[in-house]
Amino acid sequence: MVKKKKYSLVIDEANDFDIIGVCTHHSDYRLVWGVNEVVGLKLLKSEENYVVSNKKGETISSHSMYEFEDEENRLEYYLIKNKHNGKFLIKERPTIDYFLFLNNNQSIDTFNLMKQLKEVSSVLGVYPFEAEELPSVENIEFY
Repeated sequence: MVKKKKYSLVIDEANDFDIIGVCTHHSDYRLVWGVNEVVGLKLLKSEENYVVSNKKGETISSHSMYEFEDEENRLEYYLIKNKHNGKFLIKERPTIDYFLFLNNNQSIDTFNLMKQLKEVSSVLGVYPFEAEELPSVENIEFY
């Protein structure tokens, strides 16, 4: 009698985005203008803020958000302010002013993008982050 093989499917619930932290002393619109000019993105202010909710669906905080859909590379950029009214999007990194998320990134070299971001005059610092090192990231979802 032939033994049947059993296979297990393991679904990794990894976040499907890259995270870049941006530090600046300038306002969001000034930062976005510089990023659009130097990097060549077309970030636009979202009609609604990014809302962080708890498991009950109650709003914890709301953050200014800019977005750009790169159809050529099939990816979405989201620039979200980290701190608003004393509440953080990612509380483990309170010194970061903005987070740039690259959702569904399969084609953009994040280190090259970081080099370009450092050339923006209003940017003081740029830092890569892994979602696994930031527990707050589990609450972040892009649809």
